[in-house]
Amino acid sequence: MKNNAIFKIFKKELDRFFKDRRTLIALLMPGILIYLMYSLMGNFMSDAFMPDDEYVPTIYSVNAPAEIETVFSQVGYTLTPSSDTETEKQAITDNEADLLIVFPENFMNDMLAYQPGSDLAAPNVEIYYNSASTNSATAFTTVTAVLDSIESSLSNKFDVNNSLDTQFDLATDEDVTGMIFSMMMPMLMMMLLFSGCMAVAPESIAGEKERGTIATLLITPTKRSHIAIGKILALSVMALISGTSSTVGTLLSLPKLMGGAVELSDATYNAADYVMLAAVILSTVLVFITLISIISAYAKTVKEAGTYLTPLMILSMLIGLSGMMGEAATERALYAIPIFNSVQNMIAIFSFNGDVINVIITVCANIAVTSIGVFVLTRMFNNEKIMFNK
Repeated sequence: MKNNAIFKIFKKELDRFFKDRRTLIALLMPGILIYLMYSLMGNFMSDAFMPDDEYVPTIYSVNAPAEIETVFSQVGYTLTPSSDTETEKQAITDNEADLLIVFPENFMNDMLAYQPGSDLAAPNVEIYYNSASTNSATAFTTVTAVLDSIESSLSNKFDVNNSLDTQFDLATDEDVTGMIFSMMMPMLMMMLLFSGCMAVAPESIAGEKERGTIATLLITPTKRSHIAIGKILALSVMALISGTSSTVGTLLSLPKLMGGAVELSDATYNAADYVMLAAVILSTVLVFITLISIISAYAKTVKEAGTYLTPLMILSMLIGLSGMMGEAATERALYAIPIFNSVQNMIAIFSFNGDVINVIITVCANIAVTSIGVFVLTRMFNNEKIMFNK
């Protein structure tokens, strides 16, 4: 009988959402919009800050020694001789050229004869570029690096990592992917999950109070605790749908947003990782729904509930930001703190360091908080002053 009453409330809430196409669209639309927005942002950022791989910069030079031209040809840059520096400078300003490199006369002789600490000034190479142009700025960086390498080679006593055939960075693709995902995804997921809960919970409780329809439900013989459990379970399902849609949209668009630095194929998470992540997400949604339901039950209108929920939303986002500050917490006691424990588990899982014990502690703690919340919500349903705004 108890389970039947909870199921009826659960089914009633789901029917109300699934029969309203606008609500379903509103739940799924964030994921689609996030994918489109992040993908477009990634493309725009790539176009704005990354040059075309096939682009060949236009570089003019004055008094360029043959030895220097040979070095630049090895990196694919051709130096075009010029004697009209003012014209070339204007071309760079007008984005019709990328660089102008002016070498002093007798540059090679003066450079070889120069001794640090002597009274003679070191020969100075002038490079004119346009920092507002991506192609010009990129060419400037490359040319500067080439000239620096030439300068250092003249008085070089030893080399560091001077081998093109050896990979000195020992970080694997999995390490890089885990680092980026563990920094970004906890904050994004907490924000998306909370937004999904916000989209359904206030309307289900504060909305019914505002419309007066909750009175009909409360005068039925159904126990208030069953009503609370049924609503929380149904709202959790709806919030998970919204949160899953947003999370999938974020994961699919993340490689484009990162400019190709992240590939989903690099994220070799196994089945255990996904199970742990699912357990953390589900228990987190239960906590969010419970807290939002309690606040919504106290509020008189949906708008008022939104105002009351703002501090909780900000707190959740701030806790989510802790993922950018380092590795997951190692003290197991910290995994008994709701919301914070979820973020720490996400950091660990996305870093390929998920701990089953910590996940179990988190799920148990979150379920305990949910149970306490159900008790509080039941008491609120029994309070006519709160539920009928007396």
